[in-house]
Amino acid sequence: MRRGLIIAGALGAIAAIGSARSPGAQAREQAESVLSQAFDLGGERSEVAQYYRMESKLLTYNPDGSLQSTDVFRLGLEYLPAALAGGEDAKITCLFFTVQFADSPEVAIPVLENWSYALEETGMDEKGQVFGIDHAKFESLVDGNGKAIPPHLTYHVYNAFVDFHSFCDVFAEPMGEGGGVGDLERIGDTVVHAAAFTEPPVDLGSNVMEGSFFRNGRITLAFKGLSLVRGRPCALLEYDSGESSFKMKVKPMPSLEVETVGSSHYKGDIYKDLKSNWVLKATLSEMVVSETTLPMPPGKIDTVNERSILILNVSEDEARAE
Repeated sequence: MRRGLIIAGALGAIAAIGSARSPGAQAREQAESVLSQAFDLGGERSEVAQYYRMESKLLTYNPDGSLQSTDVFRLGLEYLPAALAGGEDAKITCLFFTVQFADSPEVAIPVLENWSYALEETGMDEKGQVFGIDHAKFESLVDGNGKAIPPHLTYHVYNAFVDFHSFCDVFAEPMGEGGGVGDLERIGDTVVHAAAFTEPPVDLGSNVMEGSFFRNGRITLAFKGLSLVRGRPCALLEYDSGESSFKMKVKPMPSLEVETVGSSHYKGDIYKDLKSNWVLKATLSEMVVSETTLPMPPGKIDTVNERSILILNVSEDEARAE
């Protein structure tokens, strides 16, 4: 009898061992549960002021493939949601903007310090200005040493603001009629973005003339996975522009017009906070091949540029520190 109890007890123990899940199996099940669940990536952002630092690098290559120059653009931004800005639109303030051209020292652009504008969330204001960014602010820019910034680099100063809103307010926010982040529910989902094949104008004041444009390719947006930024869980999104093209008509001086045509392929990642719905980090990598036609010898110049961008959501003190 006693022996039978022992055998029965042993069989029960063996059965319990066989039915118990190993820690590894439990971890796999938990991971599968999280990775297969649906997420709401199109929710409203929290009504809390946000601060960002952004760095853009423009690399220009010689025809033989060697690096010709590197230009760096840095800025800090304050982003006040409409509820805090006291109006119908969000308020964006440039806390500082510095440039570093080639081997020259980094220098500030004083006119942009503490400059604010109301964000036009429909994409274009009544003057045809993208995101409501005032073109007049970029006329005849000079640095802190009183030196004029060349027109083609002035455009990159202006375009830093356009890039910021493209990532944070277009790719990371739902589109009213679909084709945006709100359509991505599970990891692995991909959507052709509403901005695909659009052709926004890129004229800028008297330097970049009307008729200039950037034509987007087949832009895709993918829910690539989950990640952490400063310990905060994020949706990891990937955007890809496909084959894009552009035409730029620049007037560097009253009697000289220069036209550049080319192609662009840009892509990158966006880390969107799953709790607040704000972008915590964004990156861009872009290759640009172009041909510039001049009214004098050598007639045509071929150029290859590489651009990279890093945007970080930071504290107010970090955003203000030049």
